[in-house]
Amino acid sequence: MPLFEYTGRAAAAKRVNGRIDAANLNAAALRLETSGVVPVQIRLLPEGHLTAQDVLQRIGVGMPTTTDIVLLTRQMYTIAKSGLPWLRGLRGIAATTHNPVLRAALEDCAMSLEAGRELSRALGEHRGLFPELYISMVEVGEQTGTLDTALLRLAEHLQSQHELRGRVKSAMRYPLIVIGAIVVATFVLSVFVMPKFAPMFRQLGDALPLPTKILLGSSVFVQAHGVELLLGLVGLVAAWKFYIRRPQGRLLWDRARLRLPVFGKLQFESILARSFKSLALTLNAGLPMIQALKLIERSADNIHIARRFDAVRTLIESGEPLSRATEQSGLFPPLLLQMIEIGEETGELPRLLEEVADFYRREVDYRLANLGALIEPALMVVVGGMVLILALGIFLPMWDMIGRVGGAQ
Repeated sequence: MPLFEYTGRAAAAKRVNGRIDAANLNAAALRLETSGVVPVQIRLLPEGHLTAQDVLQRIGVGMPTTTDIVLLTRQMYTIAKSGLPWLRGLRGIAATTHNPVLRAALEDCAMSLEAGRELSRALGEHRGLFPELYISMVEVGEQTGTLDTALLRLAEHLQSQHELRGRVKSAMRYPLIVIGAIVVATFVLSVFVMPKFAPMFRQLGDALPLPTKILLGSSVFVQAHGVELLLGLVGLVAAWKFYIRRPQGRLLWDRARLRLPVFGKLQFESILARSFKSLALTLNAGLPMIQALKLIERSADNIHIARRFDAVRTLIESGEPLSRATEQSGLFPPLLLQMIEIGEETGELPRLLEEVADFYRREVDYRLANLGALIEPALMVVVGGMVLILALGIFLPMWDMIGRVGGAQ
């Protein structure tokens, strides 16, 4: 649908501007007037037009956080529970929303509701803000008359997922900080410290200890080729980013991440906990299994696991039950397969999927609690090795020189 940019006057002659999609210029003007905006200027934007704000949003600048979406969902639950008209409720939320991107989206949703569209369809026009799972849950809630329950479950689900992701990221932050500090310390030593000692050490000639030779050699190399090293590092990072954006590169990287020591198992169980919690949520809401698996596949955050879910969905479409389809995928552990089979036999599949998700969530919590004990010895060995090389490289030749001076006396 064509996109128009407009400038107009709202209540109390307040100047407003924004963009709106409509079939033509007249339809855009009518839609604005219906929403209480008197259009002053409307112009058609060319196809593929991107403003500076669009570019910033695409790279994530100014986008609402998960906490913002959770707060919005709880506010929407309050509106649905209290029976407040959606048009009035959305405008009230928009007026108190601090994030400009989210506020503009809510105002556009309000205009869509005025034009007679459903809430799910209005939210669906902003898929960059609201994931497929979110929109589908709202749509099912509208169709079954349980929108308030759907929104409450969504808010709890998003909050739970956000906390789980946050704990995993926090656990991975510590080793990255330590490794980064080692790299910075090595760079500072090579560029600023070793050149001060180099003239004194060179007086010893070929009698320099091996650690000192290594430090001096690395210092000379960094000083001579520092710019090339920096450019090469930037180029390597850019090439890596480009590679993992391609489907095959992303698949290989996602598969490799799951095989990392300690962290691979943590990521795998975290993804399973999120995925099966989402699957239980969608099945409880009344979505068909095929549609629910499509949503889980898109939100897996790992192409390797997403393809396994796609294989499960394909087998179910061919008539296989979920238990047999997950078994043939070769991805899921025996405990999960048994729980799914029991759930199908007893007709309580969503409840048992929640049990599976909670089980893996507890496993993730346990691994996170013991992560420090697992990685600290390795980090201590690395840091100790670096400190040993630095200390020996600097102090051994100094001791040698002191010994020579003492012997000469």
